[in-house]
Amino acid sequence: MSLLHPLSQNLPLQKALYVFALESEAAEEFTDCNTLITGIGKVSAAYALTKYIAQHKPAMIINLGSAGSSIFNKGDIVCCTQFIQRDMDVRGLGFQLYETPLSGIDRLLQYGLQIDGLPKSICGTGDNFEMSHTATDYNVVDMEAYPLALIAMQENIPFLCLKYISDGANGDAADDWNELVHKAAVAFRKLLFG
Repeated sequence: MSLLHPLSQNLPLQKALYVFALESEAAEEFTDCNTLITGIGKVSAAYALTKYIAQHKPAMIINLGSAGSSIFNKGDIVCCTQFIQRDMDVRGLGFQLYETPLSGIDRLLQYGLQIDGLPKSICGTGDNFEMSHTATDYNVVDMEAYPLALIAMQENIPFLCLKYISDGANGDAADDWNELVHKAAVAFRKLLFG
């Protein structure tokens, strides 16, 4: 497939690794691409990407997936360039909320490419499916992006993170996610490849 879309002029899309948590998020839209399905959650995502990089260092990592948001509309695609580990809470030992103790990493991880025309977002990653999002430090919630961004940064690999808003991170989140997750792959394909 020829990549003549305007994005392909600036990004190495053909040499990129496309990282999804679930096969349903990739659907049949990325079968001609180099894909990695990590499984759900931070540990699974970190393990799968680290193992892959140890065997094949990609030119670029593109994380595509679904996310919840009480700010953006369902069906929107947002570009995550900042990340918070939303379930990291060691305040009892004197650290800031979201700060990983003794890591030297800022509580707000800033790493990622931006696509002009897409809203920028701060992604809060945690190992729970958010159904009552009230935090104001982040405006998108997912379960994998933070470790992917951290590993890409540590390995000095360009990183692009796009999230398809599948739900409002509220009481309807589970039903909305089940209904909309399959639409994400089609929207990503159209955006990236035209």
